[in-house]
This record gives sequence, C-alpha cells and structure tokens, in this order.
Amino acid sequence: MAEATDRSDADDTRQRESWDQLKKRINGPVNKANTDNLQDIIVELFGANLVRGRGLFCRSLMRAQAQSTSFTAVYAALVAVINTKLPIIGELLVTRLVLQFRRAFRRDDKNQCLSSVMFLAHLSNQRVAHEVLAFQIVSLLLETPTDDSVEVAVAFAREVGAFLGTIAPRVLSYVFDAFRSILHDAEIDKRTQYMIEVLFQHRRDGFKDNPIIPEGLDLVEEDEQIVHEVAMDDDDLDAQDELNVFKLDPEFEENEEKYAAIRRGILGEGESDDDSGSESGTETSTEGDSESGEESGSDEAEPVEPAQPVKQQIHDLTETEMINLRRTIYLAIMSSLSFEEAAHKLLKIEMRPGEEQELCTMVIECCSQERTYKNFYGLIGERLCKLNRMWAGGFAQAFASCYENIHRYETSHLRNIAHFFAHLLAANALRWSELRVVVLTEETTTSSSRIFLKILLQDLAENLGLQALNQKLKSDDAQISEALRGMFPRDDAKSIRFAINYYTSIGLGAITEEMREWLKAAPTPAAGSDSDSDGSDSGSGSVGSSSGSDSRSSYSSYSSSDSRSDSRSDSGSDSEPDSGARPRVSL
Repeated sequence: MAEATDRSDADDTRQRESWDQLKKRINGPVNKANTDNLQDIIVELFGANLVRGRGLFCRSLMRAQAQSTSFTAVYAALVAVINTKLPIIGELLVTRLVLQFRRAFRRDDKNQCLSSVMFLAHLSNQRVAHEVLAFQIVSLLLETPTDDSVEVAVAFAREVGAFLGTIAPRVLSYVFDAFRSILHDAEIDKRTQYMIEVLFQHRRDGFKDNPIIPEGLDLVEEDEQIVHEVAMDDDDLDAQDELNVFKLDPEFEENEEKYAAIRRGILGEGESDDDSGSESGTETSTEGDSESGEESGSDEAEPVEPAQPVKQQIHDLTETEMINLRRTIYLAIMSSLSFEEAAHKLLKIEMRPGEEQELCTMVIECCSQERTYKNFYGLIGERLCKLNRMWAGGFAQAFASCYENIHRYETSHLRNIAHFFAHLLAANALRWSELRVVVLTEETTTSSSRIFLKILLQDLAENLGLQALNQKLKSDDAQISEALRGMFPRDDAKSIRFAINYYTSIGLGAITEEMREWLKAAPTPAAGSDSDSDGSDSGSGSVGSSSGSDSRSSYSSYSSSDSRSDSRSDSGSDSEPDSGARPRVSL
C-alpha cells in the first residue's frame, strides 16, 4: 500500500513538472512570434505536446493578442498552420473567442469586444472560421446600434471587408446597406458618423490598406485549409476551461508516445532518422567487409546503432539574446505594482547559467535612472538576497564593480546607487565585509567616490542610528574588521588624518574615536624628517592642531567643493550633535 502511494506521488510530481515545462514551452514562443520568425516558432511549438496543452495554447494566444492587437494577423497565421495538422486547436480557439465576445457584448466591454472580433476577423481571412460567423457578428452589433457597437462593427468590417467582398459580395452589400441606414437615420455621435464615412472610403479604395492576408503570412495552401462552422447563436458551445489547469493523466506515458508519433509525422523526423540509420549501417558494413570476411559476417548479425548527428553550437556575437533578457527584466520591473510582484516576476524569468549577474546589474541600472531614489528598488534587492544567497553574491559583485567605476556615473545616478546599497547593508541583505573595496586615502579616492561614500554612510546613520552604525563598523568579527581596514587606516599618519577629517566633515566624527586615540599614541617622528607635512604638529601628533596656514589638510579644499555639489552635505561644518565639536586634524 505504501509503495503504491509513493508511486502515485512520484507520478503526480513528474506530471506536474512536465505540465509546468509545457506552459513555458508554449508561452515563450507565442510571445516571441512575429512575421520574420513565424516558421521557426511553428516548428518550436510542434515540439511541445499541443494536444495536451491546447487549452494553455489558446489562452496564451488570446492574452497575447489582447495585449498586442497589431500582431493579430501573425497570431491568426500561426493558428492557421497548426489548424491544418491539429484541427481541435483551431475549433477550440474559435469557440472560446465566440464565447468571450458574447460575454463582453453583454457586459458592454468595448475593449474586450474589439480584441475578440479583430481575432475572429483574421481567422476568417485565414479560412479557420466560417464566413457565416462574420455576418452574424456584424448583424448582432448593428441590430441595436450604439456608438460603441457601431465603432466595433466598423473595425471588424474594415478587417474582414476584402474577404467578404471575394467570398460573399452580397453579404458585404447587405452590411454596408446597414451602415448607410445607420448613418442617415440613427442618432449617433459625430465621431461615429465620421468613422462610417471613412469605412465607405476604404471600400471604394478596395480595402487596399487591409488586404485579406498580409504579405509573408500566407502559409497554408487552399486545399489544406480546415474551416470550422461555429455559430454565434449556438447554445452548446463549450470553452473546456478544465484544459487550462493541471489534471493527473493515468495514461500519461501512452499519450506522450502518441503525440511523439504525431510530431514525427508532422515534422518528418522519422524519415530523416531512417535515412541516417541506413547510411550509417551501409558505411559500417563496408568497413567490416574490407577488414575480414568472417568478422564481417558476425558483425552483420549484430544490430548497428545509427551514428548520432553532431550538434553545432552557435555563439551569438551580436548579443541579441542578452538584449532581449535585459528588456524582459526591465519590463518585469516597470510593470509591477509592488516589490513582491517584481521579485516574483524576476525569479520566474528563464536565464541560462551565468546570466544571473545581469539581473542584479539591471535592477541597479533601473534604480540609478530614476530622478530620485525609490525605496521600491531597495526592497526588491533585499527580497532577492534573502530568498537566495546567490543573489547576495551577485549584488556584492555589482557593488565592487560600481565602486570601481563610480567616476563614470553622474551625481544623481551615484546618489541613487549609494541609497540602494545602504538599504541592503542596513537590512543585512549584504555582508558588511563587502566594504573591503573601499580604501579611504587621498590617493585612492576621487571626488565621485567620496560623494558616494558620504551618501552611503549618512544613509546608514539615518537608518540605523549613529551608535548602531559605530558598533557595526567596530564589530568584533575578525572578517569584518579585516575588511574595513581600508576605511579606517592605521598604518600611515597622513592617511589617518585624511580619514578623520573626511568623517568629521560629513557629520560622522563619532566613528573616528579609535583613529584619534591611535594617532595620539603614535610615536613622534624624528625632527626634520617630515617638515612639510608634520612640522605644524610641533612633534606632538595630537588631534588638537595649530591654526596656522600649514595646519589645513588637503581634504579641506575637497570638503568645500563637495558641499557645493551635494545638497545633503553639512557645508563643511565640524560640529557633530552626538559627539560634540571636533577640530580637524592637520596634515
């Protein structure tokens, strides 16, 4: 009993994974379909089990068409090709579109009606839906004319007019007689009257702007077309919504084998495999005959495995796939209403190994392009880092890259980036040891890096509090302490004075206590050894320095210019509310 239960659970898990994979293999090609790659998309779709996933396929098509009505002709051509091999898919799609139109018509949903009739019009042009359905749609829309119903009818007639003029010219004449009657007798808006007049002009021009099938989309021969006679007034229509959800199939393996046979028949895979097998068998037997007669006889009795074709790896040097990935990430972020939704969409994006770093980079770039910092991006980064440490490593690598190239960013951009990483550090989503890339000396920093570090530390002090920030920076953790040696130098008196002056000028003098104590306890340099830089200290090495002209540090000139470029600076103030007034350290 337990074994049977375990076996059923394993089958359920395997079928669910197959179902999720099927959804991805259907939704991806449908969303990428266009006129240029349509034939490749069709072959890719036939590789998935469309019989099992026909509900998913129809739903994906209807959603994609509703969002991009300009690609309706492409989707109709895609359906027309698949309908010649799997008619149940074409019939299901037409049925669902009819039911969707009837439901939207009852609810006065103009946008839904418009997208439905546009799809049905192009399916009629591709001879998937019958022309009677087109006549029924126009009759229903014009039976009780309103501004919205006439507008939808005009859009439908413009798309299907050339087709009706070829197949059923009397029907087209009846339709335009109805429009003419509405134009003269019905009380409709001026805008709607103008639309009807434009439609008559289109008819006089022979619908040249709306051909039956656009160029490049006529992919089905006339004798292969299968037309479905679905009526608008049919009460027995079934949308088969149960096909949209997973259902355990007790005959899963048999059905998969059946579709594999259908796919081989459609794509001709069986013939190519047989040909390759026969050629490889002939070559093997020939080699055996040339070696020895007896050995060849014994070898011929054994089955010869066909040689596997060598797959060529194609390297895309144009980076088209990378550009598409970046576009997908950008759209996922910008179309989300909350950071939870954005993180969920980003985690669902399919990425090849090694492309995870691109997601972290795109989140930071989107954040930097905002006019002001939005906490939305920091919450996205925090959620990703806490869900999987892999993303924390990606953002750590991005932090190092951004700091190394910080001089290339504009001030507004580096300000947003600093706020972003300050959020990750304050939330412990990013390890504090990642600050090892910061080395605070006059030689290793630039004005951009000092502005970046200033905003980062001030934001951390605001979020954590000055005391908590000081405890973080003075952590007993050996790894963090070693990583922060660059921010708090101890080996050079000049670098220490520079760091003390920097932190004091940005209002964080409280974190310089240990450096000041170290500087006081440092041995006094030999007399005359450094008269230019340390002579003004009078050999004392203390924090309190003289007020002469040589006592000003090299950082003082930077501090004044930095204060003008950053509105958040303290205008060169040396006072700090928690720690009291602190003098600058002379160099």
